[in-house]
This record gives sequence, structure tokens and C-alpha cells, in this order.
Amino acid sequence: MSAVSSRLPVFPWDKLEPYKKTALAHPDGIVDLSVGTPVDPVPALIQDALVAAADSPGYPTVWGTKELRDALTDWCERRLGAVDFAHENVLPVVGSKELVAWLPTQLGLGAGDKVAYPRLAYPTYEVGARLCGAEPVVYDDPTELDPAGLKLLWLNSPSNPTGKVLGKDELTRIVAWAREHGVLVFSDECYLELGWEAEPVSVLHPDVCGGSYEGIVAVHSLSKRSNLAGYRAAFIAGDAAVLGELLLIRKHGGMMTAAPVQAATVAALGDDAHVAEQRDRYAARRAALRAALEAHGFRVEHSEASLYLWVTRDEPCWETVAYLADKGILVAPGDFYGEAGERFVRVAFTATDERVEAAVKRLG
Repeated sequence: MSAVSSRLPVFPWDKLEPYKKTALAHPDGIVDLSVGTPVDPVPALIQDALVAAADSPGYPTVWGTKELRDALTDWCERRLGAVDFAHENVLPVVGSKELVAWLPTQLGLGAGDKVAYPRLAYPTYEVGARLCGAEPVVYDDPTELDPAGLKLLWLNSPSNPTGKVLGKDELTRIVAWAREHGVLVFSDECYLELGWEAEPVSVLHPDVCGGSYEGIVAVHSLSKRSNLAGYRAAFIAGDAAVLGELLLIRKHGGMMTAAPVQAATVAALGDDAHVAEQRDRYAARRAALRAALEAHGFRVEHSEASLYLWVTRDEPCWETVAYLADKGILVAPGDFYGEAGERFVRVAFTATDERVEAAVKRLG
């Protein structure tokens, strides 16, 4: 039973526990800016939709209801600029982390195959490769990779942890290169609606993909934009052939989004007002934390989108974690996301207004 787990790195968040204890001991309590988990209420219209669908005694389908597929295709066309989207171009998943972790396995990858992802990246890309026995490969520019054996290329824009956004021209260049070499592209776009100093673009936009979805799939989540992390509501969209194969596999695996969550997703994607309201909350928290960190001597890099500030004091990241923990502020060390982050920390602005204000005072 240890054979699979032995392939995996140590679960990174366990290493943060001693610093969390330090922060918890602060007289005014901890300000937890480490995990980017939503803290604001689930919008009422989404809760109402969930409750209305609570009497769901039968099994849901893996592909989802017609209403859900309509909502997914409509949103992709309206928000991402996708053209001529059909039900075959969308597939609900049980939260995006599940998809990232198990995608290489579901694609049939294994020994001798390569899975590539950014040098600074969400750790689950590597985990997904290791679970199936594939070789994880990091990149600065994916078009400089050796395409031999490269079966899956992860993009992540806006980036977790850095908040960096890939521009339209860069995405177009990468997609063209991947198609030339027969490399499947999965673009993690979970923070696309949280651009601050840049306007993120989807790989599904016709200016990027040329109106064809061959070889490209986008990953989207409602966790951040709608405060639905607890619902595990996400979906993938793009190449119908790839999604069709995944649908067949996921049917056998029983990977079904709960029926009430499907109904809640329909409500969430049909309403833009709650997204704008949540953006305003995050924008205010971001501005307050950024000003306080910079005044305190931190340097902010990238961070033009997403829910994080990528900051440094030009010292090893764990020294920064310890320094802030003494002030009752918990942040994520940059090396959680790769060796290139060893002198940075990731600061989430997902805490409540009251806790953000407390952090600002402590930094002041």
C-alpha cells in the first residue's frame, strides 16, 4: 500500500504547522494568509438553488444535466469568447484539484511519458504525474522543451502562486507549438476572473486557438469567483474528443458532481453581480495588504492577477515565514511551489476584512 504514496513528495502544508502554532499564540489571534480558501458567504441565490435541489434521491450523471451543460457552454461563450461551443465541449468535474491530480492517470499516461508544468507551480501538477508513474518536467518557456515523450503540457494563467498572466500572443505561440508537436495542452484558468493589473485570456479565445479546440482544454473552478470551495464545483472545456474519452472513463469511476451542486452551479454561472461584488472585496483587501507589505520593506513581484501577492525580503522563505508568524501572520513559503520560490512567500488576501485590517496594523 505504500508503493504509490512513496512516489509522492511530503504533503507541504504539514511543514507549516509549527509556524501556525506560533501565529496562533499572538494575543490578538492568528491572521491566516497561507491557504487561499474563501471566507465570505456563499451568495444567497446559489444557496437557494442548492436547497431547492436538495430532494435528489437518484444518481446524478457524470456529464451533468442539460441545464448544467447549457450553463457551461453559455458561460464559455460569454466570458471566455469561445465560439460555437456544444455540450460535447464541456464536462463537469468534482473540484479542479481532483481533475489535476488524476488527469494523467485518466489519460493513460505512465512510465516513459512526460508531464510538464511551470517551474513555479501548484504542487498538484507534479503529484498527478507521479501518481501514474510519468516523469514530471518543469519549464520556464514550454516551447524550449524537448517534445519527445511529452504527452501533457500544463499552463497556468493567472499563475498560482505568482499571479503572473500569460498574454494573448504568448498563449497563441505556445498553443501553436504544442499542436505542431502533438502535445495535449491543459490550461488551468481557475483565477481568470481575478485580473487586477492585467486582463487574463483563455486558450479557448479564437485569437489564441484560431477557432479550433483541437488539442486544448481549459480548467475552470467556481471555488474562488463564487466562494464555492466547499461545493467542489468545477469543469473542463475544449477538445470534444479528449472530453469524450474522459467522460467514458469517469462514468466507470463514478466521478459524479452531486445533483444539488449541479443546480447551484447553474445559478452561479448565470449571475455576474455576485462575482463583481466579490471582486470588489478582494480588490480592497489586496490594496491594503500590498501597501502594508511594501511599506514594511517587502518587494512584490508579478501578482497582477489571482488571489495572492508574491513577495520577498530577499531572504530564505522560511525566515520570512518565521518572522511573520511572530507577528501572528501565517503565509505560505515559496518553496512549496518549486525551488525557484525559495526566497519568496505567497500571501493570500482571502481573510476577512477584520483579519486583513489586523495584519495591516501589525505590519504598520
